[in-house]
Amino acid sequence: MSTQGWLVDRQARVRAFDRRHPWVMDTLVAVPIVLFSIPNLIESPLSAAIATLVVLPPLYWRRRYPFPAFLVTATIELIQGLLDVRVGAGVILLVMLFGVASRASWRALAWASGISLALLVTEIYLVNPVPVTQSRLITLLLSIGTLGAAIASGVAVRTRRAYLIALEDRAARLEVERDQRARLAVAEERARVAREMHDIVGHHVSVIVGLADGGAAVATSRAEQTAEPLRLIGDTGRQALSELRRVLGVLRERDADPQLSPQPGIDDLDQLLPSVRAAGLPVTYSTSGELHTLGRGVQLAVYRIVQEALTNTLKHAGRGAAADVTLAACDGEVRVRVRDDGRGKPAAPSHGLLGMRERAAMYGGVVTAGPAERGWLVDVVLREPS
Repeated sequence: MSTQGWLVDRQARVRAFDRRHPWVMDTLVAVPIVLFSIPNLIESPLSAAIATLVVLPPLYWRRRYPFPAFLVTATIELIQGLLDVRVGAGVILLVMLFGVASRASWRALAWASGISLALLVTEIYLVNPVPVTQSRLITLLLSIGTLGAAIASGVAVRTRRAYLIALEDRAARLEVERDQRARLAVAEERARVAREMHDIVGHHVSVIVGLADGGAAVATSRAEQTAEPLRLIGDTGRQALSELRRVLGVLRERDADPQLSPQPGIDDLDQLLPSVRAAGLPVTYSTSGELHTLGRGVQLAVYRIVQEALTNTLKHAGRGAAADVTLAACDGEVRVRVRDDGRGKPAAPSHGLLGMRERAAMYGGVVTAGPAERGWLVDVVLREPS
């Protein structure tokens, strides 16, 4: 580390220590004052001791109240001059003037400078007149120079403090700008990924929809029974393509103006279940309670849970299985039961089951999933937010 860096580091440590323990620095200032008063304490112990005890307290509250501390010290200085007791109030007055210049307002500094000048003139010419042989004017000019040095030092400290604050503000603004640039870069990357996903996945889904529509048209012309499943494949593909555009549209730029549609709810199960039945899984569906009064968030959770449970049934229940979906709302709770009578082996914990647990946890719910007496049971209890 260079000498300059070492000095800057030590200065920063001293400032930090002073902020944590300001009384230490104030005491270091008070010690020379007491030492300066020792001769007076020897000559007149009582009066000098009282004067010293009176002049020291303003040192400890000059940081918070610089101008009042200066006024108190100036008053003490004047009284000591009248009583001809010298215990260092003049030195403390310089310290107070420095504090006003570095911490108080410019108006307070102007008042403090005027009071200090008036106090000097009063002491040099009236209270304890300087002998003519010592030239009162020279004494006054030297004293004014000392006051000016204290004021200049305080103003320099004030300027440096303002400069440091400005640097900190600039650093904070630069950090905010850096974060904003990072967020913009992330948004641009997300938009790029969204465009690529839309182009790749959308293309293949569109091909599937086209093939399904073509197959349905051929099957219809031949009066074959496969026409209806092929039409359902096409409708499902178009729905998937629509949801793909809606989801990826959120990742695009704002000016892309994605067409957002409402999230599915319980009413949308009437569109979901026919596609599941067409895929070969008979499903019975029953409800009880005021389900339509549930919030949109709870309805979305119910829809996704039923969707995932039926998807797992299609995957693992085996041929010839059937499923039963029951929804019940009562006393601020919603119960979702999806049960099948399949003979497939239970699947290992999947992302779908984890998603069910996460959705249920959002509403203080519990998910029970496992083998039933015959088949597989998913039992979920959700609590309606109060």
